[in-house]
Amino acid sequence: MNARTYLDHNATSPVRPEAREALLAALDATGNGSSVHAEGRTSRGTMDVARARVAALVGANPAGVIFTSSGTEADALALTPDYRRGETPLVHDILLVSAVEHAAVLRGHRFPAERVEVLPVDARGRVLLDALDAALERHSAAGRHVLLSLMVANNETGVIQPVAEAARRAHAHGALVHTDAVQAAGRIPLSLPALGADLMSVSAHKLGGAPGAGALILADPDLRPAPLIGGGEQERGRRAGSENVPAIAAFGAAALRAADCVEADGTRINGLRERLEDALRCEFPELVLLVGDVDRLPNTSCLALPGVPAETVVIALDLAGLAASAGAACSSGKVAASHVLAAMGVSERIARSAIRLSFGWSSGEEDVDRALGVFRRVLPGLLRRRAAA
Repeated sequence: MNARTYLDHNATSPVRPEAREALLAALDATGNGSSVHAEGRTSRGTMDVARARVAALVGANPAGVIFTSSGTEADALALTPDYRRGETPLVHDILLVSAVEHAAVLRGHRFPAERVEVLPVDARGRVLLDALDAALERHSAAGRHVLLSLMVANNETGVIQPVAEAARRAHAHGALVHTDAVQAAGRIPLSLPALGADLMSVSAHKLGGAPGAGALILADPDLRPAPLIGGGEQERGRRAGSENVPAIAAFGAAALRAADCVEADGTRINGLRERLEDALRCEFPELVLLVGDVDRLPNTSCLALPGVPAETVVIALDLAGLAASAGAACSSGKVAASHVLAAMGVSERIARSAIRLSFGWSSGEEDVDRALGVFRRVLPGLLRRRAAA
């Protein structure tokens, strides 16, 4: 296992040492953050520190951070028709989403299906702003209130969306704007005020925290989505249930470290990715690099060996010691063509062959060396099998 190379950080990143230390310290402390005794106050203080660190990662107000169990839960909490700002109800009639959103948005929202509109994207996977304008104008003219959800960066391709411009246009029509920043937070510098979004979803385990913690971050702490989980008054009445203090502590520690390193790590990781892509394209011209000519996360490569199923490539790489993933949705062992690539107009032959390589905070030059060695051992055999098929 020591010789293995892990290039699947977009699925989950290894826990950072700082996060592991914070998690273990919180596990050793006993106390419910809702309790008034000393132990309870200690746990609440731990969460307060983490809340401030998570907020600082994206330039937000700590009072606007709602801790959840995951990025998926944060998306579901945000994507409801029913909001309040202070005591004023805000009801949304329509949910607008891009065609390349994560399944947590496309299937995890709380709107009736007939009130959801999917916006098309261009060949590089970026939302068509003209289509957004047309939808906003049509719904505004009909007196319908809109909630827009547009991700910062795509989990399969790494392509970065024009969130700030989309938010500006949406706000001009009185719409509320949510952005899923699960893949982007800690990998590129982010500012919630600069993006202009009203709500942002983030997840701990993508940036080196522990699984089991996420957050929905509100630009205005007085904005309140209808609770997804009812019960107690945790998280200022916005998300019931005793908080997962150890995972939240680790989240805060990971967010602090990620904020300190985001620019330097971004440059370093981009160099690793570019070195790998350049070598692979030089040695294996049969490989197709998808969206290599557009602004994307520094860590993500989406590649295809047309005619060879993605699961075949991923299994062969895994057996040779390289962890990668299919650029497709996988459920119960069945791999389907990616809805992201389909929305981009990528042919089914290429889409069914797409794999994703994603670097992270723990990646180094040795990972590129080992990955190239694995590809050199694996791809010639796959190409021979393709030719013989």
